[in-house]
Amino acid sequence: MRARMALKYAGIQFEHREIALKNKPQSMLLASPKGTVPVLCFDGLVLDQSLDIMRWALEQSDPDGWMGVDGEVSQTWIGKNDGPFKVLLDQYKYPNRFPDLKQEDALSSAIDLMIQPMELALQSSEYLMGKKMSLVDVAIFPFIRQLVAVNPQRFEDLPFIFLRQWLNQLLESELFNSVMEKHSTWID
Repeated sequence: MRARMALKYAGIQFEHREIALKNKPQSMLLASPKGTVPVLCFDGLVLDQSLDIMRWALEQSDPDGWMGVDGEVSQTWIGKNDGPFKVLLDQYKYPNRFPDLKQEDALSSAIDLMIQPMELALQSSEYLMGKKMSLVDVAIFPFIRQLVAVNPQRFEDLPFIFLRQWLNQLLESELFNSVMEKHSTWID
């Protein structure tokens, strides 16, 4: 999702191929033997990490200055999201995969690690890095969306007013909705 949002924002035309991970097309595996999604193939360039795709797209075009934020702070947010928060998200989202862990403990740790700091940051600005959307917001947003989707009512009961406003603004954005259309599964 975040790679598609960055490509769309940057005005880069691309062919979306929806992949069934249980039946990966040979063309995908030839391009990226790693076999994960997303994969961007462009003039001999193969990028198979969503964050790499985002950065590449923004190097091509960044009309609103998504990259024009403090690089160190940006990397701290994204590193925390893509590392320890993602682990906690998986533990919360897939409790059957982690039978020795309590789902509520994973949520509590995720709140302490990511949600509470985001709430604090969003109390003083509309977005995580200031008054306008940046790479950080779009890079983190899909993971927060996943966390909330596990139990929307549970999240609604939590006292994170500014985070909810931020999330709803992104969910209702034209950019997000423009990349969420359904696609048929690609078959070689």
